[in-house]
Amino acid sequence: MENNSAASAEQSRKVQDMFHRIAPRYDLMNRLMTGGQDIAWRKSVVRLAKIPAGGRLLDLGAGTGDLTREALRQAPDCRPIAADFTLAMMQAGKRLPGQTICWSAADALNLPFPDESFDAVISGFLLRNVVNLPRALCEQQRVLKARGRFVALDTTRPRRSLLSPLIRFYMRRVIPFLGAVLTGERDAYTYLPETSENFLLAEDLLARIREAGFQQAGFQRLMFGTVAIHWATKEP
Repeated sequence: MENNSAASAEQSRKVQDMFHRIAPRYDLMNRLMTGGQDIAWRKSVVRLAKIPAGGRLLDLGAGTGDLTREALRQAPDCRPIAADFTLAMMQAGKRLPGQTICWSAADALNLPFPDESFDAVISGFLLRNVVNLPRALCEQQRVLKARGRFVALDTTRPRRSLLSPLIRFYMRRVIPFLGAVLTGERDAYTYLPETSENFLLAEDLLARIREAGFQQAGFQRLMFGTVAIHWATKEP
C-alpha cells in the first residue's frame, strides 16, 4: 500500500510539473490541436450542466479558467469556483482579461469543500490525468447537491475504423511536433496523446461514473470518436 501511495504521489507530481511547464501556451495548443472545436465543446459542457439561477459551480481541473468563463457567459448570476492543483495554470488564467474569477488550489482526490456544496461540477480534460479515477469521481459526487449535475469533457479511446491510421499519425506525430515548436515541450505533448490512447473507452468511463453513484448518465462522442462529453445526475 505504501509503495502504491508513493507511486501515485510521484505520478501526481510529474503531471503537476508538466502542466506548470506548458501553462503559458496551454490554451493556444488546445485551439490548434482541436481546430478550435474545443470552444464549442465547452459551450456544450456548460449547457449540459444546467446551472440553476444563482447556482454554485465547481470547475475542477480548471486550468486557465476557460470553462468558468463560458459558465459566466451563459449564466452570469452563477457563483463559480475554478479549482486546479497547478499554480502556474491558475496564474496564467488570472492574467487573462474578462470576468473576475474565484480561484482555489485543490486536489481532485481530496477536494477541500464540504459535502453537497455545488449545484454542478464540470471538468475539461481532467479525468485521464488523475491517478485514482474512482476516488476522483466519488469526490465530485460527494460535493454535489442532490439533483446536482456532473459533466466531464475528456479524450476517449476511439473505436477502430478506416480513420484509425490517420488519427494515430495526428496524435503521435503532429501533436508532439506542434508542442515542440510552440512550447518547446515535446515530452509534454507526447504524454498527452499517450494518455488519450490509454484512457478508457467512453462506454467504460460511463460504467465508472455509474459505479460512483451517479444516475441518468450518458455520453456523446466528438471529433472522430477521440473526445467525449459525459454527464450524470446525483439523485437524492
